This record gives sequence, structure tokens and C-alpha cells, in this order.
Amino acid sequence: MVKLAATVLHHIHDVLGIKASEAKPWARASELPYFLRDAFEFSELELLGQPVVMAIRRDEAKPSLSEVDTWLGKARALAGQPVVYVTDALASYERRRLIAHKVPFIVPGNQLYLPDLGLDLREYFRQRAPAAEAALSPSAQAMLIAALLRQPWQADWQPSLVAAELGYTPMTLSRAVKELTSAGLAEAYMVGRTRWLRLGLPPDQIWELAKPVLRTPVKRTVWVAAHGDLADLPSRLAGQSALAIQSMLTEPKYPVFALTSADWKAATEAGVCELPEPEAGAQEWQLWSYSPALVHNTNTVDPLSLMLSLQQSTDDRIQLALDELKERLPW
Repeated sequence: MVKLAATVLHHIHDVLGIKASEAKPWARASELPYFLRDAFEFSELELLGQPVVMAIRRDEAKPSLSEVDTWLGKARALAGQPVVYVTDALASYERRRLIAHKVPFIVPGNQLYLPDLGLDLREYFRQRAPAAEAALSPSAQAMLIAALLRQPWQADWQPSLVAAELGYTPMTLSRAVKELTSAGLAEAYMVGRTRWLRLGLPPDQIWELAKPVLRTPVKRTVWVAAHGDLADLPSRLAGQSALAIQSMLTEPKYPVFALTSADWKAATEAGVCELPEPEAGAQEWQLWSYSPALVHNTNTVDPLSLMLSLQQSTDDRIQLALDELKERLPW
């Protein structure tokens, strides 16, 4: 419990850039029924000048979501202040239900939802991340994502092999390695004359650490008429089309594909024309800053780039589908 409470404080500092007061036992916890004290450990801290009670789920307790809502309501009535549900894991459907019922919760390293204080981790990242740090170059971002999605997962990898697969020059490779090490995402070392990179954390933690310096790969979007063999030029589904395959999201009216600028140039030379607006049978083509084919044996773009391409969406359906996608990540 002490470890989880400390992780909450660390998470609040990382996400909001503020230092919450040290958590201390909630003095009125003894006034709660025994079943509540058996299910949760109650602590109190001050956040943004307001006292907040944390109800930290005990490892052996497995309350249902309806019980969490009802039980925390009892604690909230006694406290007269926000009571936040803290747990180390939540399924996407559980997060959706808690949000729908406006139950404050924190999943350290994953999500922070405090409606009483007007804070939601997803909204916060969408608004603040672009200004946080200088973004990685598209080549460095592509190499990192390719490394994170390799199966089986290996912390040590040769960037030259990844760069060769992506068609990057030695100069581009050198710059990408420098960016990844400077950002604290990887450590470089030599084995003989070969340069290696080591990711010092598990892939999910590297992903969270890297998100402030990652950007959407989509440079611009064009509409094209789908006809003849030209419709087969882009092979990777992207955007809502790709997300619909991996979640409960409904497929969009117009299919979405991803391709590089070089692919777009080849398509226009082959006779593909950009439409001023979508028409019957049209396709939406996203022009990416790096290859949409970072993973093999799939007809969609990779899940991490897909998440980045849609993270700015204000459509709740898309954000819920992205939560589903996150549950499917290979780590």
C-alpha cells in the first residue's frame, strides 16, 4: 500500500508538474464501516490546494464497480471532500463506467481522472504534450516504435538493422541514435565495432516516457477517387479504418489508408488525382512522415503510430476505442 501511495504522488508530479503534499492516514477512516476499511486503505493529501482522500484498493479486495461507486459515496459523505479510487489496474470497460458515473480514480502510470478538480489525464496530454519538449524526428520516432513492437521483446537491439529495414542513411541513423539517447530513452554501447542500444525499462514504461516527444505521423490528408488498379497502391489501413478493426468502433464512411510522400508522388505520376472533397467511392489517404509498415504481417498501420495519429481527436467514441486498442498492445 505504501508503494502504491508513493507511486500516486510520483504520477501526479509527472503528469501535472506539481508536487502534492505527502499522503498521511485519513483521521476519520475509523468512523467507516469495517467492510470499507477491509477493502481500502484511506489516506489524505492536498492537491491544488484542496484536501483529497485516496481510497487505495487492498490487493486481496475485489469490489465490483457498483460497490466501488456506492462505498466511495459513503466515504465522500463522511469526508465532505473528493474521495479518489486508487488501483494498480483497470480494464478499458471499467474506466469507461467509472468516467460515466463521474467516479474519481487514479491508475498510476496510466490514467488520472479527477472531475472535482477538472482534471483528465487524456485531455491534459492532448493539450500540454506538444509544448513539453522538442519532438523526436520522424526517423527516430519510427525506429523507437519498431523496437518497442518487436516480438519477442528484447531490451538490447541494433539500430543499424532497424535503419536498414526502413531505408535510412548512416547519417540519419546517427542522428536518430543521438536523439534517442539524449532524450533518455535508450543507452548506447559498443560490441566490437557494432553500436547497440539498450532500453532500460519495460516497453510499456518506455512508451509512457516517450509520449511527450512523439508526434502524429500524419503530415496531411488527401481525398482520391478509388478506381481500377490505382486503388491498390496504399496497402495499410489507417485512422478510423484501422481502429475499427481492432476495437468496437464502427467503420468510417470512407476507407482510410496511409502512405509515404514518395508513395504519393508515385501515385500521382501513375494518374491518381486529388479530389477537392470526398465523393461516392472516395478514399482518404494519409501522407505519413515515416513508413506506415513498421510491423510485418498485417494490413493496418502499427498500433502505436495509430494511437499517435488519433490522440488529438475530441470524439469520445474514438478515445474509448483507443482505450480498447491500448489493452491489445503486445506488452
